[in-house]
Amino acid sequence: MAAHPEGTPCWADAMFPDVAAAKSFYGELLGWTFDSGSEEFGGYTQARSDGRAVAAVVPRMQGVEGPAAWNLYFASPDAAATAAKIRDHGGTLAMEPTRVGDFGTMATAQEPSGAYFSVWQPGAHEGFEKTGEAGAYCWAELTTRDPAAADAFLPAVFPFEVETMDVDDVDYGVFKIGDRAVLGRLKMTEDFPPDMPPFINVHFAVDNCDAAIATVTKLGGRLLLGPMDSPFGRFATVADQQGATFSVVDLTTTEGEMPSFA
Repeated sequence: MAAHPEGTPCWADAMFPDVAAAKSFYGELLGWTFDSGSEEFGGYTQARSDGRAVAAVVPRMQGVEGPAAWNLYFASPDAAATAAKIRDHGGTLAMEPTRVGDFGTMATAQEPSGAYFSVWQPGAHEGFEKTGEAGAYCWAELTTRDPAAADAFLPAVFPFEVETMDVDDVDYGVFKIGDRAVLGRLKMTEDFPPDMPPFINVHFAVDNCDAAIATVTKLGGRLLLGPMDSPFGRFATVADQQGATFSVVDLTTTEGEMPSFA
């Protein structure tokens, strides 16, 4: 497969206190199967949908606290150069560019409003082998209380153009590479808990949103928002039984007209 273009979301993973529980949860919810964990890389375990790589789960490292969280990677042809842009434009590097065997080079950062993300310079591992289908990544939103900071930072680091969606009472932006929308940006409102930090909300496609919610709650997770209908699909935001937040989207069930952009 061809490498993902610079700035494209190309991979997602999450650290869990209980990896076996995570595998059971996402296996039932999204139909994932799992490779054997790599002892060389801390038990890093790749998930597959229809035999194609879609994400990974990994045991939490000692000293890491707080709930589990999904982490989104953006493709880069040169992780060191991208890291320099992050520093130069007000971001903070939580992990300097680090080579991961022959798989590639990664860095982890915080954008100025506080959300974490990672950068991936591919080697043998180029990232997602399946997207936009049930059981795979389909979208993500930077959810922040400071949209102006995010709107200035991300296009300075990646080849993005940002457009603001013209929707009443919703401050929503879309980052594009050419004509392709690759990332959303949502301003956090008073509906979000005041102590909730900014984050990137990863979306996974499902065959049926309501059935997915039922599975989440059956397995000990929680419904946080929705379900809601939109021109992009019927979706809900949920948390798994270890606290990792994400959204599920039925891309085939749409309602309403596509919004315009300011």
